Parts: sequence; structure tokens; C-alpha cells
Amino acid sequence: MSVQIGVIYPQTELPTDPATVRSYVTEAESLGYHHVVAYDHVLGADPSVHAGWSGPYDIDTPFHEPLVLFGFLAGITRMELAPGIVIAPQRQTALLAKQAAEVDVLAEGRFRLGVGTGWNRVEYDALGQDFHTRGRRLEEQVGLLRKLWTERSVNFEGHFDSVRGAGLAPLPAQRPIPIWMGASSPAAFERIGRVADGWFPMMAPGDRLTEALRHVSAGAERTGRDPAVIGMEGRIPANGDAARFADKWREVGATHLSVDTMRAGHSDLSSHLEALASTARSLDLTS
Repeated sequence: MSVQIGVIYPQTELPTDPATVRSYVTEAESLGYHHVVAYDHVLGADPSVHAGWSGPYDIDTPFHEPLVLFGFLAGITRMELAPGIVIAPQRQTALLAKQAAEVDVLAEGRFRLGVGTGWNRVEYDALGQDFHTRGRRLEEQVGLLRKLWTERSVNFEGHFDSVRGAGLAPLPAQRPIPIWMGASSPAAFERIGRVADGWFPMMAPGDRLTEALRHVSAGAERTGRDPAVIGMEGRIPANGDAARFADKWREVGATHLSVDTMRAGHSDLSSHLEALASTARSLDLTS
């Protein structure tokens, strides 16, 4: 199957009004991109309060709520929608299942739910969740999410969540919705192999990715899964090296790629779109 190439919505570098969102996504679709990825943060930390703050984002960094954003986009575009990722353990599992199902219904099945554990303890504390158990909670959540998306009446008793004779209506178009994961540790890579439909590597092709893939394969084999069925989405820059990076990702088995225009000095919407157009031509998306 050919590699699907999409875009990362550069929300931290664009105005937040609906006209900007609409213009970016409709233009990306017209250029031949397959899907749009959006990142998630509920709260930003105030560095003046949290001494020594070193995170890449803070209280002044704008983030759309991805599931609300995708509900808006479902009526605008035929592109696939993919949060990359929602920080699932800091959210209520049943509510996340409901929101994801609604997006999938409105998008007519063009949705992948990316989930991960995140890194921002300030968010976990404010949302009333335990930062230290986030990995174990995420793995439990995956099983519950799939039950809620496929069964009319769910009974589930876990360490973190309990559901007794309850279910979603409407159920999603996809039953279940594909679950993809972000990861940056051996334990998380193995979790992907055990339970995920796909993943978003946080590194480029090379020794680190090779080692991560080894852990993914080990996790898959431990549970009797074929590692080859697990999707992988790499990131490529929106510059003259895009085609070369895309080839490298294809060589290591990527099924999806996303073009990243962030942190490249683009000052406005038109600059981001020009970079997408140039990259689309170099990748032959418009041919």
C-alpha cells in the first residue's frame, strides 16, 4: 500500500480564528494531502509560577482542543483526522470514548485516535489525575475504549475505571476506531506492540528508530501479533529535503507521513501554505 501523506496543523504559529483553520485545511486538501494531525494540550504552565520550567510549550502557547477542532473539520474536509496525540490518562475514559465516537460519526469513519501519556505534570495535577500511573492507565483505557466503541452495553471493572451496564449511542462508524500511540521509552514502545494499531515515532530513521522498532516487535510477538500490521507515521520537513526524508521513512516501513511546517520561520498563514504547496510538488502529490 502506498504511504499516506498528510500535514501537521501548525496551531502554535497561526491565529486561532475559524477562518484561518478553514483556509489552512481546505488548501491542504486541494494540494493532495491525505490527513491532518493536531497536537493536544489542555493547559499551559506559567513559568513564573513553576520555577525552572523547561517544557517546549507554556501558558501562552495556543492549542485548539483536538476533538472539538475535528468536529468542526468533519463538516469542512474529506481528509482523515488524527490527533497526534490526545493525552488520554489525564481524561475521563468514557468521555473520551464518547467524543471520539462523535468525531468518527461526523467524519464518516475518517478518524484515527492517537493517544499517549504526555509529559506535563502540571496538566495532570489540574485535571485531577495521577501523573505516576499514566502508563498503566493508558493501557487499561485502550481495552475500555474498544469495548465502548463495539458493544451496546458494557460491563468493565478495571483498576482505574468501572462501567456497569452502560454504553454509547451513537456508536462510531468504525467499530472500533483505530488507536495509534505516541511513545518515547522502551516500555511505551512495547505497549504499542501489544495493543496499538499504529504509532507516531518521535525520532527520525536511524539507530534510535531501529531500537524502538525492536521493542515494538517484541511487544507484538509477546501477544501473538504480527508487527507488520502496526502502522507507523513519520514526520518530514516542509523544505527541499522532504522527498529524501520521505524515501528514508518508506525504507523503514512507514505507512503514513506528515509534513511539518512548524519551527521553520513561517510568519503567517500564507507562508505555511506556500511551504505545503512547494512540498506537495516535490512529493508529486498534485500530479
